[in-house]
Amino acid sequence: MSYLSLSTWSLHRNLGPLHWHHWDSEARTIISTEAAQPQTIHLLDLPHRLAEEGFSALEIGHFHFPSTEPDYLKELKHAFLQSGIVFDTLLLDYGDISSADEDRRAADIRFIQHWIDVAARSGAKRIRVIAGDSEPTDEMALARSIEALRELHAYGCERDVQVITENFKKLTSTADNCLAIMKALDGNMQLIADFGNFHGAGKYDELSAILPYAVSAHAKAHYDDQGFPDVSEYKQCLDRLTEANYQGAISLIYDGAGDMWEGINRIRNIVQPYLD
Repeated sequence: MSYLSLSTWSLHRNLGPLHWHHWDSEARTIISTEAAQPQTIHLLDLPHRLAEEGFSALEIGHFHFPSTEPDYLKELKHAFLQSGIVFDTLLLDYGDISSADEDRRAADIRFIQHWIDVAARSGAKRIRVIAGDSEPTDEMALARSIEALRELHAYGCERDVQVITENFKKLTSTADNCLAIMKALDGNMQLIADFGNFHGAGKYDELSAILPYAVSAHAKAHYDDQGFPDVSEYKQCLDRLTEANYQGAISLIYDGAGDMWEGINRIRNIVQPYLD
């Protein structure tokens, strides 16, 4: 059966500073920056809050980790164990393993390996790695991404962390490229299917094409300026889960206006029948 999960992005205005990373092409290194945000709840307290709200799992964006020191990661792992909430996926939001820049690709692979270690120490089942930000028509970039994903998958297996990817960023903006990665990794790679990352007339068919390989569905809606979802469009995506007999996490993604918990509950009410 499918189960209810939440991405910390749905609370990105409540969890304190966001820690971002980007490649500095002049300095030839990865730069970290911090974006201020209010903090109404601490990450360590979130598993317990989700247990009270009836969730089963949580996905944490890497930008929400206030620390990656061993003691903090031990506390986070303990918070999950005490709450009964599963740390389903660490969502790594930086890295271009498809880059033709060899220095950048090597630096990004090392960065991802560090975060696989973080996932292992904090008890995450999986880590989402971005396949790349190259154009989807760049076959060499796709080959570089596949080579790196194979290496990272092996690294994760040694640490009992499953490396997965997502239909996220340019390279995997088509179902064909997602499926090419799945095929090349000989059944060892799975992914997150995000409702909001395919576009155009073929969106729903592309979503259906990748769902057999999905372990998490990012249930992202289109929101108006008041934070209310397009219910009809949302249900078209959710119906594809039913048609595919999807069994995995349905992870709520709220990014609209207003109170984030209220927004989460609005889309939860739409998703709930698909969990019963």
